Amino acid sequence: MLKTINRKYKISGMTCRSCKALVENSLNLLDQVRNSNADIRLGELTLVLNKDIDLKLLQNSIPKKYIIKDEISLSEKISEIKGDSTYKKSKLEQLKPLFLILFYITGASILLNFKDWNWNDLMLDFMGLFFIIFSFFKMLDLKGFPVSFKMYDPLAKVIPIYGFLYPFIETVLGVMFLMRIQIIVALIVSLIILIVTTVGVTKTLLSKKTIQCACLGTHLKLPMTEATLIENIIMLSMSIFMILNYN
Repeated sequence: MLKTINRKYKISGMTCRSCKALVENSLNLLDQVRNSNADIRLGELTLVLNKDIDLKLLQNSIPKKYIIKDEISLSEKISEIKGDSTYKKSKLEQLKPLFLILFYITGASILLNFKDWNWNDLMLDFMGLFFIIFSFFKMLDLKGFPVSFKMYDPLAKVIPIYGFLYPFIETVLGVMFLMRIQIIVALIVSLIILIVTTVGVTKTLLSKKTIQCACLGTHLKLPMTEATLIENIIMLSMSIFMILNYN
């Protein structure tokens, strides 16, 4: 039986989606925080805690420009969750956009190769559409995406400009796959960036931290789950297979 503590605070300083993502991801790194949700319009911060936490610790975990103020409700709300069924259902609901997008990418790839079936072409079309569509969602918030991305991608943490360039790299790779331009080069680059990201995703999942996945940018708030890892592994497997078999 898992007990959680729900707390709500006033917070100031947030002006955009990147602010929201930075505050949430910073707080989610704390051991005491199970999940956080910042509301820009209301200036409120809702926390689901594994155990109580000091306000000073919360404040020190986020940049100084954001100020966490007094708790809105002083009464502690404790909810008992029997099993993880509710939590899993919530995750599935949040991941619905990801599943739908992958479904349409797969369907489009099959239709493009239906008359003249070729597994290599199908995988190239899948990878091309994958990169193009995923880069589109990242570009909707070029300011906020790097903030979320560097929370788990090892290279983006060390080289911040990489997070900004990543959506453009995906776009170029997508075009190369769809237009059949320098396929081996595109596959090698894909393999490298996917390995780096997969390492970061795996570390995040093993740490059992709840942070936002930036695979579809910041407009669609997706949790970092096993689905993200599976998605990366599929793309990695395709890249390796194509490198070994592409003529």
